[in-house]
Amino acid sequence: MFRQLGLIGCGLMGGSFALALKSAGLVRHVVGYSPSAATLARALDMGVIDASAASAADSASGSDLVLLAMPVAAIEATLREIQPRIHPGMLVMDVGSTKRDVAAASESALRDQQGCFVPAHPMAGREVSGVAHADPTLYQDRLVILTPTRYTQADSLGKAVDVWQAMGCRVVQMSPDQHDAAMAAVSHLPHLLAFAFINSVTAQAQANDSLAVAGPGFRDFSRIAASEPRMWRDILLANRDEVLSQTRQFRASLDALEQAMANADGDGAALERLIEQASTARANWRLGQPGS
Repeated sequence: MFRQLGLIGCGLMGGSFALALKSAGLVRHVVGYSPSAATLARALDMGVIDASAASAADSASGSDLVLLAMPVAAIEATLREIQPRIHPGMLVMDVGSTKRDVAAASESALRDQQGCFVPAHPMAGREVSGVAHADPTLYQDRLVILTPTRYTQADSLGKAVDVWQAMGCRVVQMSPDQHDAAMAAVSHLPHLLAFAFINSVTAQAQANDSLAVAGPGFRDFSRIAASEPRMWRDILLANRDEVLSQTRQFRASLDALEQAMANADGDGAALERLIEQASTARANWRLGQPGS
């Protein structure tokens, strides 16, 4: 499908994308760029990339597909750098976790080249990071959200749908605003709560005793608290307004549960109803499907 992938950012997400394309026979040559020489060397050794570039612009030069796999805060500057290397027919995508700011960055940086850019958010990842963990199966059977801007050309969007589907992904489309509101509710807030929960437990005098008897429930609930700190700092700040709206919603739900406990007086009917409401909703939910 593609002659050359310009991979800008050779970590877990970018490296897995390159390996998935290669595994599916969708790209002939991968030219990678990373500000870390060690990362580039490891990517070459692993066969993630076929050649290294000295800059993001050099990675994009001659490519017909460019993937920006980097912190969202760096996307605007990178788009500005590669803009002179963009040619008709090139597809440019990112894999960032927020999209309103990415859409704004493309408008600022790409000028009359905006039609080639399709913001993308694959719902995949791990608590570990770095190219050493790159996996060609990372995106298989995962949901990918495409958030075309008002300037995205139909043929670019069609190519983006095709490439993600060819890697075994399910593709949906949202506006950047819809995406950020949804992610605040089902991804960004859960991470924030996990961070707060672990900090709450470990700040207590009996923390070691509590952790010594923690079981699968603690393991499952706290798993995402091990996520990469800088990345999640940037995500939470980039989507701050939507996340703060969700914290207010969550606080109201927590208040309702606390009130039901306080007022139980031996009869926990109200508390049970709230738990049943949550239990039923979670039991009916299926990954990648709307709630019921």
